[in-house]
Amino acid sequence: MNNIAEGFDSQSNIEFIRFLRYSRRSTSEVQNCLYIALDQTYITEQTLDKIYQQANKTRQIIDGLIRYLRKQKRA
Repeated sequence: MNNIAEGFDSQSNIEFIRFLRYSRRSTSEVQNCLYIALDQTYITEQTLDKIYQQANKTRQIIDGLIRYLRKQKRA
């Protein structure tokens, strides 16, 4: 969320897209941390699945916003 806010504040679609990409990568980091938490028995497999899917949805939303901003750049 911080990357998205920072990119939005740049008031440049190119910079915003750059920070959205950072945010997208952060979703992968979260998913990786979920596996570590599972291995350490901090969470259950059911919890992992739920949060993992939410990270996938978040990535899809970020991807959609990036596509939208790219179209705006060309217009």
